[in-house]
Parts: sequence; C-alpha cells; structure tokens
Amino acid sequence: MIRTSISTLTRAACAALSAVVLLSGCGEEKKPAETAAAAEAAKIHVGVVQLVEHEALDATVKGFIDVLAERGFKDGEKITIDHQNAQGDQTTLANIGNRFVSDKVQLIFASSTPAVQAMARATKTIPVVATAVTSFEAARVVKSDKEPGGNVTGVSNLGPIAAQMALLVEMTGDATKTEAVGVIYNPSEVNAEYQVEKFRQEAKARGIRLVEASASNVNDIPQAMNSMRGKVCSLWLPTDNVLASGAATVAKLARDMKLPVFASDSALVRAGSLASISVNYYELGRMSGALGADILEGKKKPATTPIAFQDAQKPLINLTTAEAIGFKISPEVLNRSETMK
Repeated sequence: MIRTSISTLTRAACAALSAVVLLSGCGEEKKPAETAAAAEAAKIHVGVVQLVEHEALDATVKGFIDVLAERGFKDGEKITIDHQNAQGDQTTLANIGNRFVSDKVQLIFASSTPAVQAMARATKTIPVVATAVTSFEAARVVKSDKEPGGNVTGVSNLGPIAAQMALLVEMTGDATKTEAVGVIYNPSEVNAEYQVEKFRQEAKARGIRLVEASASNVNDIPQAMNSMRGKVCSLWLPTDNVLASGAATVAKLARDMKLPVFASDSALVRAGSLASISVNYYELGRMSGALGADILEGKKKPATTPIAFQDAQKPLINLTTAEAIGFKISPEVLNRSETMK
C-alpha cells in the first residue's frame, strides 16, 4: 500500500509539473504578428531620396539599389529601403531628412546636390552617401574631396568640361570664332553654377564669347531658349535638374531654331539634343551602392572615404537630331563616338 501510494503521488506530481511547464511554454509563445514585427525591426533601414524624377536621378537610384542587392543587402530581406522623391520641393526635402532621422535609418542615399544638402542639415551622425553632385566641396557638405571629415561621402557627377568645350569647337568649326555660344542654367543650383564657371574659364582661354540665360524652373526654359535666337551658333548645357526635367522642351525648341545643343548630360541627347560627353548615371549609382555596402559592412566610414569620380571621354551623338537641323558631322568625330537615332 505504501509503495502504491508513493507511486501514485509521484505520477500525480509529474503530471502537475508537466502541466505547469506546458502552460508556461504556451504563455511565452509569440503571436505571428509579433514575430513579423521583430523580424522587421531586425532589418537594416536605408533611406533613399532624390530631388525630382527624371532619367539621370532615376538611374542613380536603380544602380545604388542593384549593387546593394548584389552585396547581400536586398530590399525586403536583409534591409528595408524607404525611397522618397521630393518632387523638386525644398521643404519636402527637409521633411524627408527629418523623417529618416526620426525613423533611425542606418544609411541614407541622396541623389542630387539639393538632396545631399538637405540630408547633411538633417543629421551629422547617420552615414550619407550621395551622387549626382558636381562638387561636394562647393555644396559645403564635406571639408574636402580627399578628406570629407564628416558623415557625408559619395561620387561626383562632374563631367569633362574641357573635353565638352573641345568637342563643341571641333564640331561647330569656325563658327565659334565669330559667333557666341549660348549657356542656359539654373543659377540657384550650386552644381550648375559650378560647372558654368568652369565653362566660362574654358571659353575665356579659347577667346570664345558666351551669352547666358537662366531658367529657375521648367516654365522658364522657352523664354531662355528664345533669348538665344539669332545670337548664338550653338548651345551648351550643364548637368542641371531643371534642364533635365525639361529635356524634351529644350530639344524641341532647339530643333525649331536649327540650333546644335551640346549637353553635359547624355539623357538630354537621348531626349533630342545633339551631342554630349557625359558620365554614366547608372554607373554613378552603382559606385555609390558599393560605398554604401562597404559602410554597412563596417569596411569604410564617410569621414575617411574620399569623393570618387568617373572618367568620361567618349561622345554620344544623336544622328536623328543632326539630320533634323541639317548639321554635318565629320567622319573623324563619328569614328570615335557612340551614336544613336
């Protein structure tokens, strides 16, 4: 009887203990929603911002995201990307920067000079990688290109302005000796002003006279273009977000005026301008993506990562535009150029 009672008590105690363990386990089991939230919180959060939607900036964003994915940082898996477009509005840019800071993103990619300026104002600690920025120094977001010294680094989109001037002179022949070259740009964009100043220096060295006009927004382009009518033999355009957004308008008006347009951005050539020697914006994005991945992996820090540059020397020529405006191109130029129709 005693043995039986002890055995019975033992079995009862074990059963009770098992029930407690089971109940305890059930109480700690996480709900699916809680598990998903925890997984999302564990992901690296990356903010991506561009000033406005146009071919060049879109290409940089694609290149950036593509390389992150290739390096193991695929959106929706290891990282979450918050892609924002400011639609050209400075207040919206500031709000986006504040949002990224509030959301505690671990990396920001900024495409365009105004975008990186806004992000640099919003945070001094979150790493910022930028491109489509002509001069990081002129934009005052780094101490120097060689030693940025803060939380910003990236890849410049500065094209070969001396080579662009040389191509313009070669293709227009003697016209630049007697006629002026037109320049249109947005004076409120630091990147545009920086390029125009370099172009002025090239023009002065060659004894070429310039006629300049400003376009602060897309609606100003027709007036700026018409101000060139009968005054210039050709037109040079810097990389400029206003001009990029109004590329089709520039091309149509130039075609009506039979005016050859030499652009710093190849996107304008694809939209109908005559020629360009331009950096590749998708490759700029890829270079930026590599920097971003290095920073996320702890291999690099913005403060000690120099600004990178892309070499570009091969002209791109729109043959359809040349035919439409009756512009003759020498075999020498054609042989060393990429052409499109």
